[in-house]
Amino acid sequence: MQNFYQLMALIEDEPDIIANMANISAWLNDELDRINWVGFYLMKNNELVLGPFQGHPACTHIALGRGVCGTSAKTKTTQRVADVHQFPGHIACDSQSRSEIVIPLIKEDQIIGVLDIDSPELDRFSQSDQDNLEAIAKAIIPYIS
Repeated sequence: MQNFYQLMALIEDEPDIIANMANISAWLNDELDRINWVGFYLMKNNELVLGPFQGHPACTHIALGRGVCGTSAKTKTTQRVADVHQFPGHIACDSQSRSEIVIPLIKEDQIIGVLDIDSPELDRFSQSDQDNLEAIAKAIIPYIS
């Protein structure tokens, strides 16, 4: 992601976490091609709750361990899924989504949410995408928590 410094310039002086998540979602939506949803789910009352995003309307609540997002949050691991229809317990919020990557957002060993990105293409996300998105997730934690 070539414009990473642009992203940091958008959020580094802004104390409002919702504004920052909105700008991060918009930035990722502009930077990534072949995606149809990008945004955040935040931990609230031991479940994931929809946060700022770009894309079609989405599921509002996701239980830990359920679907790709809930699995990422429960295991605190990135989930890169080539075909969401083959993922046990997949939650079909958007029938056009075919692949997905979910990066856990961890602060002081606690899950605070996930960054979720969907694509209408099978196997859209590479190891390079995963590495870049995990680095972005680590960099943005102080600005969204």
